[in-house]
Amino acid sequence: MFARINSMGLFGIDSYMVGVEVDYGQGLPKMELVGLPDAAVSESRNRVRSAIKNSGYSFPQSRITINLSPADIRKEGPLYDLPILIAILKAGGQLQQNLGDCAFIGELSLDGLVRHVNGALPMVIRAQKSGIKKVFVPASNALECSVVEGIEVYAVENVNQLVEFLKGKEPLSPVTPETAVEMQNSLPLPDFKDVMGQQEARYALEIAAAGGHNIIMVGPPGSGKSMLAKRLPSILPDMTFEESLQTTELYSIAGALPEGVSLIRERPFRAPHHTVSPAGLSGGGAIPRPGEISLAHNGVLFLDELPEFSRIAMEVLRQPIEDNKITISRANASFTYPCSAMVVCAMNPCPCGFYGHPKRECTCPEGSAKRYLSRISGPMLDRIDIHIEVPPVDFDKLSSKVPSECSADIKKRVNAARKIQQERLKGTGVSCNAKMDSALTREFCRPTPDAMVMLEKVFEKLGFSARAYDKVLRVARTVADLENSPDIESPHIAQAVQFRSLDRKIWRR
Repeated sequence: MFARINSMGLFGIDSYMVGVEVDYGQGLPKMELVGLPDAAVSESRNRVRSAIKNSGYSFPQSRITINLSPADIRKEGPLYDLPILIAILKAGGQLQQNLGDCAFIGELSLDGLVRHVNGALPMVIRAQKSGIKKVFVPASNALECSVVEGIEVYAVENVNQLVEFLKGKEPLSPVTPETAVEMQNSLPLPDFKDVMGQQEARYALEIAAAGGHNIIMVGPPGSGKSMLAKRLPSILPDMTFEESLQTTELYSIAGALPEGVSLIRERPFRAPHHTVSPAGLSGGGAIPRPGEISLAHNGVLFLDELPEFSRIAMEVLRQPIEDNKITISRANASFTYPCSAMVVCAMNPCPCGFYGHPKRECTCPEGSAKRYLSRISGPMLDRIDIHIEVPPVDFDKLSSKVPSECSADIKKRVNAARKIQQERLKGTGVSCNAKMDSALTREFCRPTPDAMVMLEKVFEKLGFSARAYDKVLRVARTVADLENSPDIESPHIAQAVQFRSLDRKIWRR
């Protein structure tokens, strides 16, 4: 007696079809599991046996061989419990229905409850592309999977519910986005209207949001760097459906999707502590999972007190910042995750934080400030588009009764600038100025003759690298977009250059 049931496997962010094959043979009762299973998959034998018995079905007293195909790819995790159980029941004649267009995913408890699995969303997306019509997933995964169109998603709570439905004895309706109840966080995002003063820093963050640029803020303690950074998501453009789906996939794989949320519609804001390990930032583990930089995909990665991060952790970010993806290599395979995130950094100018303060004296020993700043390498600093100094706020501005501009008004200008960029970059696979490569930069960021003369003088005087040259052009293009200017004029170049001068002012003092 033989049965084959469809299931899914996960390899990084990519999924693939897995065939769960069960064959009953002659010999002493024994259950063998082949197909490169890991320890969690091998232990399925015990969970499945107990789940079948405790759900009221008979477990066959014969030799059972279970194969997970393709046999040359290692199978990981407990998600094969449910398809193994269904295949055993079908091979034993306890299920007669044709299940060729169905796929099953889920971990089992010993009493037959179906438990949550990580990475259900990318697996259901793959099942839909492979022609599967129905997919049965744990009830706790149903919301995230319901956003996939062209496939029926069924929420399974226990074995009895599923088997009785497959036999046609109990009803079970597919979960759809219309029936899925959203429990997205309804708390309002922090608003820029709470920030008093800091007009230059606010404008720099507006430019960063409009073009998707990385930014670093340097200033003394209490000047508002963290406060500004936490309000950045409130002015970022709304996520498209494709961006939401990409971000939700990553959170599903990492097991970090909030309970009751089917689709992440707010841009993520990740702020890891400076004690985070390099693997915590980039992703890792025996089975690599997305790290902080990937969980910030399509959102913001905020690195507060940047020099306090380990040198290795900071250098880990260099290539992902440039490539918008990160590859984690292991002995048996390499995993690639997207990480197109805005990197926002904040730091003090010295260990005590008061170097250059107009009213407080720096108490750092001689040379310590230079050593503190040297923790940030030149190549790392070169990859940050905008450098801005955040000075202490005057009492008059703090006590002012005049309200600051709110995030909604700033966001209108950001959305208008992004719309211009999307029209300009249509068909290139790029959505904002910061993500343009060198070829696109030279095509779409052409300064006027006067602006080019200014840029040439600045390039020679300040000794810009080729990367810095491109970044100045992209920032200038964003400044022009915010002003709805089709050309990059001299004032736009001047503004972009001003945002690249802080490394000369502070790091070369």
